[in-house]
Amino acid sequence: MTTRPYVLLSAATSIDGYLDDTSDDRLLLSNAEDFDRVDEVRASCDAILIGATTMRRDNPRLLVNSERRRAARVAEGKPAFPLKVTVTATGDLNADLRFWHHGDAKLVFTVDAAIDRVKAELGALADVVSTGPVLDWGQVLDELGHRGIGRLMVEGGGTVHTQLMAQNLADEVHLAIAPILVGEAAAPRFLGSAAYPGGSVARMRLLEARTIGDVILLRYAPKERS
Repeated sequence: MTTRPYVLLSAATSIDGYLDDTSDDRLLLSNAEDFDRVDEVRASCDAILIGATTMRRDNPRLLVNSERRRAARVAEGKPAFPLKVTVTATGDLNADLRFWHHGDAKLVFTVDAAIDRVKAELGALADVVSTGPVLDWGQVLDELGHRGIGRLMVEGGGTVHTQLMAQNLADEVHLAIAPILVGEAAAPRFLGSAAYPGGSVARMRLLEARTIGDVILLRYAPKERS
């Protein structure tokens, strides 16, 4: 039986729970020290996943930036960069985005109705897999485990985080809270409405709480609810 990867959700939010504001420019919530922490976590993972909406909105390269950390990965027999993964139910992907042109291997999970569109758009830029008529997170994790992914870092967006938390598939959460208030109802949030396991009375186990400059990092174990 294939072992699914350890799933780590990573996000930076404002004090009022937003991932971004509604402006055209990305809102930088973390500070330089916390960005370096995120880079360290990326380097420790076998794959990094973002949703297609996050890709379109932020146009990230999604790399391990530290040359020293990349060299350490190679010395351990790993690729310099983790596998980059995205999911899309619509197939609305753009081959010109930076995600496809930096780093090493890329993988797309989509659905039967969109797989031809995705393959036509991306060509040889990524491997493309359908999970059937709907996007099935269980199949996503099974396929990643089959490909040898032991540790998966999920960097958003809110819809992806919400689905994984609601389906009790997240093993760990890293939440960096910035001293910022967004206050815009239309701005994206870390988590949306869902039937979360255990409901509103279930308390996750706190793994760590520490300050990183003016940011607070909270680490929780979602599956360890009481």
